[in-house]
Amino acid sequence: MRGSWRWLPILLLCIMGALIEQNPATAQDMGAKSRTDAPAAVPPGNTAPRISLDVQVTDNKGVPIRGLQQQDFSVLDEKQNQNIVSFAAVNSETASSAEPPVEIVLVVDAVNTSPATLGYVRDEVKKFLLSNDGQLAQPVSLVVFSRDGAALPQASRDGKALAASYDQQYKTDLKALNNQDRGFQGDSERFNLSLQYFSSLLQYEQARPGRKLVVWVGPGWPTLGGIVDFPSRAHQDFFNSAVAFSTQLREARMTLYSIQPEGANEPDVQVGFYTDYLKGVTAPSKTLPANLGVQVLAIQSGGRVFLKENNVAKAIAECVQDARSFYVLAFDVPRAGRANDYHKLAVTVDRPKTIARTRTGYYAQP
Repeated sequence: MRGSWRWLPILLLCIMGALIEQNPATAQDMGAKSRTDAPAAVPPGNTAPRISLDVQVTDNKGVPIRGLQQQDFSVLDEKQNQNIVSFAAVNSETASSAEPPVEIVLVVDAVNTSPATLGYVRDEVKKFLLSNDGQLAQPVSLVVFSRDGAALPQASRDGKALAASYDQQYKTDLKALNNQDRGFQGDSERFNLSLQYFSSLLQYEQARPGRKLVVWVGPGWPTLGGIVDFPSRAHQDFFNSAVAFSTQLREARMTLYSIQPEGANEPDVQVGFYTDYLKGVTAPSKTLPANLGVQVLAIQSGGRVFLKENNVAKAIAECVQDARSFYVLAFDVPRAGRANDYHKLAVTVDRPKTIARTRTGYYAQP
């Protein structure tokens, strides 16, 4: 049964997102257990005339390629070659880099993951944290996203301490999972909770320096595909959220990774269909909740997606490898003739059998 009333909970979230854009400080009050130490957020919006891109370059086997120079790169904005106005090669293994250490934000999704799968996730995450005797190469924040919200990231290189903290949180999350609704109302509620927390995380990271790799472990939030016929107002709000997320991910220098554990195949999440929504949306009429899915946002941010992964610890380690070596390019943004004008981006490298991975687009403003 379809009806216009069913989109109201989702529309409320999108209206809340619009309020966040007008007053970013409100994001610090949503979906988190502690906000007292969070810095003031920077209002989203592409107001700067220059865009910076973090670029991963590998061979066709995934091995990082180092030693490239500025002249090896080309930046294409809507297929038009852009002048690279700044360039830096970042290598975490050398002390000469001016970049702050890349922070890993490891988010365990205890809202959208089934109880049985969550136990497996716990073991795999602890395996990653306790590798190398708990001495982490990069600062890591472990965030458990539950129905009670989640604390904002606090980075540590002590994997043993993070694992011990996770054990304490796990018992509370498992009890809540066993009582959650899996019907439409439950899907809608989990969609809202997930995007509220993701928005607050973006707001928090936007004000902090350096690059962040956010690894989201879980199937992701429901996409509500085929459930609702959305009115035009709802499509507009979904589009506004897509623009805000794209801009905030870029300005916060956040690269998102999605790891769907083996067994986390809840049908309402529809993770297998994310490839249909990878193109950046250009108009409200074409925008759906699926355009806001975690897998879609991951690819658009320059990250990766792991589907039905039976070795989550290994997948996390592969994501973290991106922090060791990458390139930072900047170019001046052509002014748009209208608000929220989507521009497709691509970075190419003048070397055979190379793959350059970065964010796939941005929204230009007049």
